[in-house]
Amino acid sequence: MKHPRNAVLAVVLATVLVIALHPNSASSAARADRWNADLSVVDADDVNVRHTRVGLRLADARPPGVPARRSAVAEGMLVIAPRTLSRPASRIRAEVTTVARPGATATVQVRGWRTTGWTEWRDALPAAVFDQPVRRVQARVVLTGSRSGASAVVRAVRFAADTVASTTAATPGLTYRVFATRIGLVGEVTANGHTVRVRDHFVALPSRRGLSPRNSGDYTVRVCTVTGSRCEYAPVWDVGPWNTRDDYWNISGVRENWKALPQGRPQAQAAYQDGYNGGRDQFGRVVLNPAGIDLADGTFWDGLQLTTNAWVDVAYLWTGTGSRGVVGDGPLVVRAGPGTGYQSRGLAAQYANVPIQCYVTGQTIVGPYRTTNRWNRLASGQFVSHAYISTVWGESVPVC
Repeated sequence: MKHPRNAVLAVVLATVLVIALHPNSASSAARADRWNADLSVVDADDVNVRHTRVGLRLADARPPGVPARRSAVAEGMLVIAPRTLSRPASRIRAEVTTVARPGATATVQVRGWRTTGWTEWRDALPAAVFDQPVRRVQARVVLTGSRSGASAVVRAVRFAADTVASTTAATPGLTYRVFATRIGLVGEVTANGHTVRVRDHFVALPSRRGLSPRNSGDYTVRVCTVTGSRCEYAPVWDVGPWNTRDDYWNISGVRENWKALPQGRPQAQAAYQDGYNGGRDQFGRVVLNPAGIDLADGTFWDGLQLTTNAWVDVAYLWTGTGSRGVVGDGPLVVRAGPGTGYQSRGLAAQYANVPIQCYVTGQTIVGPYRTTNRWNRLASGQFVSHAYISTVWGESVPVC
């Protein structure tokens, strides 16, 4: 590979060794699980990245040709296969070897599997600490290009997992009222690699911490009209609006950016209403609306039956507890009672992970997974047929 004579100045080979030592670091290190990430496997879960003999980089580092809703620079993501640890761990640390480019970034994030589902994605630089030990973890590498079109190159990623004192990341069952806008953008590709379809069913939040892999509902929201008359359970498949590092549903100590803002208040809302950050988002763009969530067309028109951008109540379901059911075929109609004769209360998108409070006996339904008279109650006055639920995980579901 040929470089200009001043390559030493233009390209910096950097090894970032992350050190987050526990007071008993020697014994902790001895018990740590260690492994190397395979960066060469680029498949359907991955977005805008490619692996060469030099390392992992953006496949297309050019900035978007038009102002982007979620980012002003090129982005890419490699999702690595989950790994089962030899023993439970609460801290995951990463050691990353990169070729740095001015303005371009490379970050490593991890999440852990619990009985109630995946944790949010956490930065493994300097370290990701979960609120309880996990036995199964998954990592991803996120690349961001520079405004000039440069891409960092990741040569290697090494991990170590051990246990430290736990911290609380978020309170269970968080719900906030935020402003919703319609995504549109049919034919465009979301941050997790999904191609937007006509009347699609998903949402976008302004942080990758709650971004589901393609064709999954690991991170699902329940978004309702302010009257509560209509709701949709939908997976988070895109990043935006406005910001990409604003997990506003988290407490200040966990929130990535804008830690001075109250929990539950999106930075875009503060910028638009109060002139926070000079009225601009993280990219310096003037914020033109207070949106804290974007809704795909099907969620907007069919699920909530909205006709214009509006305030909505959003529950960030992965912050809750209890059993979850995966909607295997959808969008599935949410009924006011256990039968098709009851009024529609909204929709549950395919892949959505819906909370199941309990179940009742009702109309027998022939579905893609079973024939059953079981109906699952998701919330007061919200029921779905168990015939369309592909799997249930978490705690056992009681009778209502």
